Amino acid sequence: MTQKKALSILKTGANVFLTGEPGSGKTHMVNEYAAYLRGQGIEFAITASTGIAATHINGMTIHSWSGIGIKNKLTKYDLDKIASSGYIANRVRRVKVLIIDEVSMLSSDTFSMVDVVCRKIRQSSEPFGGIQVILVGDFFQLPPIIKTEFGDNNQAELLKKSIGRFAYDSPAWTRANSIVCYLTEQYRQDDKDYLAVLSAIRRNVFNGNHLRCIKIRKIEYHSAPSNIPKLFSHNIDVNRVNGEMLAKLSGESQEFIMFSQGVKALVATLKKSCLSPETLCLKVGAAIMFTKNNLKKGFVNGTLGMVERFEKISGYPIIKTRNGRKIEVEPMDWTVEENGKIRGRITQLPLRLAWAITVHKSQGMSLDAAVMDLSDVFEFGQGYVALSRVRRLSGLHILGWNERAFQVHPEVLAKDESFRLASEEAEIMSL
Repeated sequence: MTQKKALSILKTGANVFLTGEPGSGKTHMVNEYAAYLRGQGIEFAITASTGIAATHINGMTIHSWSGIGIKNKLTKYDLDKIASSGYIANRVRRVKVLIIDEVSMLSSDTFSMVDVVCRKIRQSSEPFGGIQVILVGDFFQLPPIIKTEFGDNNQAELLKKSIGRFAYDSPAWTRANSIVCYLTEQYRQDDKDYLAVLSAIRRNVFNGNHLRCIKIRKIEYHSAPSNIPKLFSHNIDVNRVNGEMLAKLSGESQEFIMFSQGVKALVATLKKSCLSPETLCLKVGAAIMFTKNNLKKGFVNGTLGMVERFEKISGYPIIKTRNGRKIEVEPMDWTVEENGKIRGRITQLPLRLAWAITVHKSQGMSLDAAVMDLSDVFEFGQGYVALSRVRRLSGLHILGWNERAFQVHPEVLAKDESFRLASEEAEIMSL
């Protein structure tokens, strides 16, 4: 389905599941529909299943928006308490459209709880209390996060197996009766051979021919390009590489401190989710990656470059991008907006060190090139997410892989086929 057709369906007011392969323009569609709603004076809420995803769309987590927080289940007492909260109740009553991004990472139980809260507050038996619900995501990507009782520093602890408990397993998903809009245009990858590899992984037909394409791009660690990001499965590898590489550079380190204002809890969520750190340490020669979009200045989230120098008067870094463009980078805002008002804001340079990043935090990014170590991949879809960040095969530099790196969740395979068929039917019905 084209973006144009999907947007026309969104405008009908029906519940919609907006899906498609990485790079098909799902986030762009969210922004387009949000702009339309603003123009029509229709109140809406933009939310996401994770804080990282929420920062990409200037929204808040669905957990915060609905008032369920970190709860795994709702008792009658919990539900009554949420419904009696004037602040939460008012925003749920006012909103006409609820957008939930990265729904693939939302558990079935959480999805059901949001539905219950909306119906309770709005005193309506309709799905989500009659709110138009726009569900956005790709179930082939990272599955629901399962909370553990351990620390949150280990990437493996944050991405436990979902045991098939996807949002579409919830009875609330069935009741919502969403129209499926499966986007088929491709705006990230422009390499037919690489697209064939990614499509093979997605359709579970990855074979020796596809593996040969991957093997061609295999390199040894000592020969890895130093000016492009490395993707790892675990945080410990990311922190080690970034620290080591910055320390190797001569010259004085410049620190840039994040500024914040607004509701304390929302600011805390923004800080935790923002890809730019609270304290950004840079040196001349540091490999960096932009973490926001600014088309006028010539960068997007994922654009790579290097610190060439620091501007004498402002002190801000001058970044030379990989295509040779020089950009003086000034602070930008990450915000949580509600009913047209900003409730939380953090301000920082839209940069982070780019020698290494986790696969988890790379979801939603488009990268010119990347070095990947997929030998410790532990989750279905993790390798697919990493590989699909890169635009073309020539931008892939792979250190290693395991069998899981080219596997997607077996349950999702069958479900995805039903989504494709439903989308085709929706397109025919809308003619």
